[in-house]
Amino acid sequence: MLAERARLIDVLAALSLTTDLATGFPFERGLRACMVADGLARALELDPPDHRAAFLASLVRAVGCGHASENAALFGDDIAFERFLVTFDPGDETVVGAQLAAFETAVGATGMQRFLAVAPSVGPVAVRASCEVAVALGTQLGLPAIVVESFGDVFERWDGRGLPSGRVGEALHPIARIVGVAEQAAIAHALGGVAAARSEIARRAGGHLDPSVCEVFLANADEVLAPIDGAEDLVDAVRAAEPAPVLWLSPVDLERPCMALATFADLKGFYLIGHSPHVTELALDAARLAGLEEVEDLRIAAMLHDIGRAGVVSSIWDRPGALGAADRERVRLHPHWTERVLSSTPLLAALAPLAAAHHERLDGSGYHRGARAADLPRGARLLAAADVLAAMTEDRPHRPAHTRDQAARLVQDEAVAGRLDPEMAAAVIEAAGGRRPRTAWPTDLTDREVDVLRLTARGLSNKEIASSLVVSPRTVQNHLAAVYGKTGRRTRAGAAVFAVEHGLV
Repeated sequence: MLAERARLIDVLAALSLTTDLATGFPFERGLRACMVADGLARALELDPPDHRAAFLASLVRAVGCGHASENAALFGDDIAFERFLVTFDPGDETVVGAQLAAFETAVGATGMQRFLAVAPSVGPVAVRASCEVAVALGTQLGLPAIVVESFGDVFERWDGRGLPSGRVGEALHPIARIVGVAEQAAIAHALGGVAAARSEIARRAGGHLDPSVCEVFLANADEVLAPIDGAEDLVDAVRAAEPAPVLWLSPVDLERPCMALATFADLKGFYLIGHSPHVTELALDAARLAGLEEVEDLRIAAMLHDIGRAGVVSSIWDRPGALGAADRERVRLHPHWTERVLSSTPLLAALAPLAAAHHERLDGSGYHRGARAADLPRGARLLAAADVLAAMTEDRPHRPAHTRDQAARLVQDEAVAGRLDPEMAAAVIEAAGGRRPRTAWPTDLTDREVDVLRLTARGLSNKEIASSLVVSPRTVQNHLAAVYGKTGRRTRAGAAVFAVEHGLV
């Protein structure tokens, strides 16, 4: 059961672990960077607001990794690409060859050729989209404005060879400069200890990283890195180190940052966007009909049930054909990753078994544990039924959305076969029939602009949208320009986040 008050830092820690999955780093990369930033802020003698900003920004710096499907389409493995991008140093000829060779090993010769071909043109667009997603989700998380502002410069470099704008030196956001040093130090330290961290920061100083911040780190490296070496549990260490004032949330306030975490996970696939809020709405309506207690626990568990998707490459979620045995096994692991992330934080640990049970079935045929009826409480049974019906009424790369009646029959069939709970299935089907149409769209969007926004969020090109809506590509372009103008977003990824925020997908 959720406590009456919750700490925002717990949600941010869960998000940080989820971004570790999405970027291919071992768990706790973000937690380590956060602890380094904390020590570095003390060494720099930052004032309390800037200290807090560096701490929080380092913890969730990767929240903008919302270009996963596009990266997967180019390179096959978006997770390998994200890992490469974080440590890639094009300004140092002594390491760039080895880094490119390692990337080619991960994505193959074709992926490497595409990277070299599209980096100059696609790179700035992709990074700008990531920055816009980070700003949108950072705002939804309730982060201070200075933290959100710094997200725009996390891919910029001191020497001006960064993205998306190529800003140079002092023009870079000061918090982003600290985040850069903390992140690279944390990654190197995890691989080779204090000596490796010193060596990496010294090498990047004046090129990738602000030399003055690097100098302070190098002068205080032992002290800055000591809390990481001495920590038995890094989540506990981050919670203890959070600069005052501690941010507390009521159960109602908790919903917004949790939905931001869910949105981050849903961005892993063009066809997944909006799935988590869809399941949440359906599960809550069904829970009231079925008379379930602990509805607030179910609400948060439903929001976060699919965050483990971040650990599976987007090419699997977006694939139109059948999956092979290896990829099916990867998919079956995503509830495991959901449970791993949620069980790591004091606030969400109690909800981990519920959230991770959404693919379990009463007859033991589900995954990831293969639990049976006796192991599945009513909330888990309801969440499983809601997940099935929601997915059936959403487009997928291998099929169009089923109608509500078709989806209801499929859910009933699963209940008759003994896989879904009949009572919970009935409640979910009844809940699905009770929705009312929206009477007005946010920011004065028109019906056709909403149509264009929805298809844009699914990753369709202007030409594909035009074909779907039976209009010209120029008309689509005009509608999309209007959408960007009304929503204040300037990239497709940013527009997709807006659509999720306002329940449009």
